[in-house]
Amino acid sequence: MSQELIFTDWKAREAIAEAMVPLVGRLYRDRNVEISVYGRLIVKRSVINILKAHRFVRQVEGQEISVVDTFPVLEAVAEMDVTNAHIDIGKLAVKFRDEGNGRTLQAFLQAELADASTEPAEAHESTDVVLYGFGRIGRLLARLMLDRAGGGHSLRLRAIVVRKGKADNDLEKRASLLRRDSVHGSFKGTIQIDEENNAIIANGNYIQVIFAEGPDKVDYTQYGIKNALVIDNTGIWRDEAGLSLHLQSKGVARALLTAPGKGVKNIVMGVNHQDVSDDDRVLSAASCTTNAIVPVLKAVNDQFGVENGHVETVHSYTNDQNLIDNYHKGDRRGRAAALNMVLTETGAAKAVAKALPELEGKLTGNAIRVPTPNVSMAILNLNLGKETDKEELNNYLREAALHSELQKQIDYSNSPEAVSSDFVGSRAAGVVDALATIVDGNRCVLYVWYDNEFGYSCQVVRMAQHLAKCTLDAFPKAKA
Repeated sequence: MSQELIFTDWKAREAIAEAMVPLVGRLYRDRNVEISVYGRLIVKRSVINILKAHRFVRQVEGQEISVVDTFPVLEAVAEMDVTNAHIDIGKLAVKFRDEGNGRTLQAFLQAELADASTEPAEAHESTDVVLYGFGRIGRLLARLMLDRAGGGHSLRLRAIVVRKGKADNDLEKRASLLRRDSVHGSFKGTIQIDEENNAIIANGNYIQVIFAEGPDKVDYTQYGIKNALVIDNTGIWRDEAGLSLHLQSKGVARALLTAPGKGVKNIVMGVNHQDVSDDDRVLSAASCTTNAIVPVLKAVNDQFGVENGHVETVHSYTNDQNLIDNYHKGDRRGRAAALNMVLTETGAAKAVAKALPELEGKLTGNAIRVPTPNVSMAILNLNLGKETDKEELNNYLREAALHSELQKQIDYSNSPEAVSSDFVGSRAAGVVDALATIVDGNRCVLYVWYDNEFGYSCQVVRMAQHLAKCTLDAFPKAKA
């Protein structure tokens, strides 16, 4: 293809992507329908991001797909009565290409979306959410919920609870930290502060800022908040007794911890979320590392069996470490985080059993904190129940990432140039680096990247949606 034809083709695809934007937006706002391309959400995304989402398919499917293929699918979906669904137009376009069998696109989609909801989006009442704490995870949770607020049919961020800071302009500082982030970039939208009423207004969402000295010291009902899900991201209260203090505040229905919990169910979405009952009032979303490794371990164990193994975590430094050498109650963590690799313990290997009991006692673990601000890696050195090879194992994990019920938890990379910063903003719990996989008979070593801040926050939001019973059915259906 000549240079001129290449540019002409690009402009044509760019024009189609531009035409997709309003359709995707209306489906989301009016019908609570999310549109994605091979798991890459294109709601509220730019033209370039939509084109990049299509380009990603070449890496994982080995075949091209463009907006020329997906736009007709999007148009057809927009003409249907589908509501309250997550629809992957990339996968549907490829499936129609391979399995259309002479049917019209409309007939194919009628069959594929036969189980999709048609009830009005307004029938789904939103759930009030309170963020107790507003640190790294709290602010990312706020960004995610504001980004997915849509027509107000899902999670509705109503308040954040913090301790009063020493600065006179406390509210402005909170808003500024939400507005700007050194790792994740600027907030996509507008933020205002209401000093008189002590509130932050972000993308039209009114968020009450409440100052409190303890989880049982707030009356949320005075702010119009009821039956709220409180997401505790402080890490201070980790056992059932401490977390249950939230339930003593008026207007609270449930409390969810963003750290490993003691004496409460530790849930990894995609793996053991079915263990949650309506009677569970206090729950834990486990740790970022546990969320990163458990889905991959489950997939491998289901297919090959895991006899035993070791998990080594190469983890970015965190807020509990010192910037320069100073006293710290933990071993080694007092040394300067930005200057040292710090060998430390991790409970992630033992925590695996809380979500995946069949692996109890089979794994050991350790961690090395390294001088990067975000994105970590888990190295899984496993002895399997049967022999395999690199190609078979990678193909299986690729299939799991694309089409299984773990597709939101596991992602797959085969780039020879990928480094940690390339995974900032990854929505998956963990990303298998296929080129680094090592297999020798029944022994394998898997390298799993994970954004320990954003990817984990996505898992917490998925869990919050599960608790609120507002998880959208995904189409096409995942393979069993």
